[in-house]
Amino acid sequence: MATICNMGAEIGATTSIFPVTDASHRYLQSTRREQASRDVKLLESFPGGGSSPDAYFRFAADENAQYDQMIEIDLEKLEPHINGPFTPDLATPLSEFKKTVQEEKWPAKLSAGLIGSCTNSSYEDMTRVESMVKAAEQAGLKPAAEFYITPGSEQIRATLERDGTLEAFTEAGGIVLSNACGPCIGQWKRQDGVENGTPNAILTSYNRNFRGRNDGNPETMNFLASPEIVTAMAYAGSTTFNPMTDSITAPNGKEFRFPAPRGLEGPATPFEQGKEVFKALSQPPNPDVQVAIAPRSQRLALLDPFDPFPSSDLAGLRVLVKITGKCTTDTISAAGPWLKYKGHLPNISENTLNTAVNAETGEVNAAYDLDGSKHTIPELAKKWKQAGQPWLVVAEHNYGEGSAREHAALQPRYLGARIIVCKSFARIHETNLKKQGVVPLTFANEADYDKISAGDEVATVGLYEMLNNGGKGDVSLKVTKKDGSGEVLIPVKHAVSEDQAGFVLAGSALNLLSKGL
Repeated sequence: MATICNMGAEIGATTSIFPVTDASHRYLQSTRREQASRDVKLLESFPGGGSSPDAYFRFAADENAQYDQMIEIDLEKLEPHINGPFTPDLATPLSEFKKTVQEEKWPAKLSAGLIGSCTNSSYEDMTRVESMVKAAEQAGLKPAAEFYITPGSEQIRATLERDGTLEAFTEAGGIVLSNACGPCIGQWKRQDGVENGTPNAILTSYNRNFRGRNDGNPETMNFLASPEIVTAMAYAGSTTFNPMTDSITAPNGKEFRFPAPRGLEGPATPFEQGKEVFKALSQPPNPDVQVAIAPRSQRLALLDPFDPFPSSDLAGLRVLVKITGKCTTDTISAAGPWLKYKGHLPNISENTLNTAVNAETGEVNAAYDLDGSKHTIPELAKKWKQAGQPWLVVAEHNYGEGSAREHAALQPRYLGARIIVCKSFARIHETNLKKQGVVPLTFANEADYDKISAGDEVATVGLYEMLNNGGKGDVSLKVTKKDGSGEVLIPVKHAVSEDQAGFVLAGSALNLLSKGL
C-alpha cells in the first residue's frame, strides 16, 4: 500500500489512499502509537464514521461515497513486471522481459542491483529479501553484480540491524548504504568502474528511473522492479534472468533456484527508534531571530519575494524553447550534485531544463536567441532575465511528471517564466507552478502545439480578467510569429481555482501567506 501511494503520482494521481485495515492497527502498535490505533478503532465504531474528540486519524470513507471508476485486480493473476528504462510507466511482464531485452538490444549484463529507498524498504520487504539471500548463501552463491541496500528510515535501519537482517546482507556481499535518498536521487558516486557515458543496466526497487537520475550517467538504463526481483537479478548478474523459471549454477555444480520469498509483516518486538541525533529539532518560531548567511555562501541565499502579477494581461513574452518528448521534474531541475544548491536559488537555477530536448532542432539543452545565437537553455533564460524579457515554455504531454520537486517550479519563475503552455500537465507540478505565480495553460486543441515556435512573441487574452474573477473565464494566447508570417490566436484551458488565482496575482503563495491573507 505504501508503494502504491508513493508511486501513484507517476501515472497522474494527485493522491493515493487506502482504508484502514487490521495491518494498519498492527503497524501503529509496533511503532509505539497504540493510542492512535485505539482512536482509529473508536472512529470505526461510530455510526456513519463519526468522530472522537481524542482521535488523531479518520480512515473511514465518506458515507455514500461515489467513485468515477472501479477497477478490480485479481492478485492471483498479476504477474511481476519490470519497468523502464528511463521512465516508470513502461512496463514489461517478467515472462517477456528477456525477449524484450534482446529485441531492444538493451544490456544483458547487470552492473548493479539496488534495493530499498523510501519506496520498497518495509520490514517485510527486507525480510523477504533476507530469506532469498540466506538460501543463496547456503548454496554457496554471492551476488554476481554490485548489490546495494538502502534502509528507508532510521527506524527501519535500526530495527533491521537489531534483528540481524543487515548482517545477513553484508555477509552475503551486499553493501548497506546510509538511510537517505542516496542513489535514488543521484547521490551515488559509482565505484564499480562504470564510467560516465558508458551504456549499462541497473535494476532498482526505487520509485523513479529518469535518464541520469541515479548516477548522473545518461546512458545508465535503470529498470524498476520489486526488491525480490532486483535481488534475484543481482545474483544472476543478468537482465535476462527470470527467477520464476531459471536457475543459477552453484559452485558445487548443482542448479539453484530461488525459493518463494518469505518475510515477516513486522518485527516480533516494537520497532527500534534509532539514534536520537538524526531526529529533527523543533521549537516555536521566533520572528525576532535573524537568519545569518555568509556573504560568500554558495549553498544558501535568502529568497527574495517574486513580483506580483501586473495589473493587465501579459504582453511581450517570448517562447524560450519548444520542448518535445518527456519533460519531467528531473528534466526541469536535475538532482544529483545539484542538490547541494537547494538553498541557493540563483545557483540551482543554472540547471534549469538542461536535459530538455529542443523540438525544432532535436538538440539537448539548446536554445536560440532572437539574433540566432546558440545558448544552453539556462544560459538564455538567465540572459533574458537580466534583460527584463519575460518568457514561456511550450511542451507536450504530462509536463512535470515525477517527484514533487518544488524547485522545478521555483527555478523557471526565478528566471522569468510567466506561463507554461503544453498538451497536459502532471497535476502535482501544475499545482506547484501556480503556487510560485506561474500560470499553467493547456492547448484547447493539441494540434495548436505546431502553431507556436521558439522566439515567437506571445500576449495573453483574458488571463488577467480570469484571475480577478477567481479562476472563471476563458483565456487565449495571441502569438506573433517571429518569422513575420503574421498572428495566430490559440485558445487555451486552465484549472485555476479561486485560491490559486490569489497566489498568481500576489506573485506567489508565499507572498500571500506572508501578508496573513
